Amino acid sequence: MAAAEFKPDRSAYVRAHAWMAAIGMGGAMAVLWFMDSPHIWTGAVGGLAAIAFRGWYMASEELAVVWTLTRESLSGPAGRSVPLHQIEAVRTMGSYVQVVTKTGDKHLIKYQADPAATLNEIERAKA
Repeated sequence: MAAAEFKPDRSAYVRAHAWMAAIGMGGAMAVLWFMDSPHIWTGAVGGLAAIAFRGWYMASEELAVVWTLTRESLSGPAGRSVPLHQIEAVRTMGSYVQVVTKTGDKHLIKYQADPAATLNEIERAKA
C-alpha cells in the first residue's frame, strides 16, 4: 500500500531550467568577455539554446519519475528502494529533496512543487 507518491511538477521543472539558463548565459558571456571576444552576446544565445534544448529533450524522462513512500520504504526509479530505518537525513535543495542513507547513499526526488511538504511526509513516515 502506497502512503504517498512524489511526482515531479512541470512548473518546478521549467523554473529550474530557467535558473540554469540564466546561469549558463551569464557564464558563457563571462568566458567570452575574459577571452576578449567582441561577440559577448553570443554567449547568452548559446547558453539559452543549450539549456532550452536540454529541457525539451529530457522533459519526458524527468517528468515521468515517481517516488513511492510506504510504511516500510521509499522506492524510486531503476529499482531504488530505501528502507525507512536506513534514512539518515532528508533535506531540501531548491525544488529537490535529498535523501541520505546511513551508508552514505544519496537520492534526489526532483522537481517537487512543495519540497518542504515532501520532506515532512518522509520525516513523518520515518517516525
